[in-house]
Amino acid sequence: MYQRLRDYHVPAAVLDEIFSNEKDLKTMEKSWAELKENGMKDDEIAAAISKIVIEELGDDFIQSLPTEK
Repeated sequence: MYQRLRDYHVPAAVLDEIFSNEKDLKTMEKSWAELKENGMKDDEIAAAISKIVIEELGDDFIQSLPTEK
């Protein structure tokens, strides 16, 4: 999940935060599993979830993150 979401431009700092929080990670895993059960492929799921994460964070937050190399 982590790498697929990185592939869809979710910042590593955001993913680190999600994956280090047990409640957030369980929510992500549950959502991912439900979408998969509904017939979505992993890339489709990553695209959908990354869009939601980025929209929730907002442009100001994304722009405030350090540039990754």
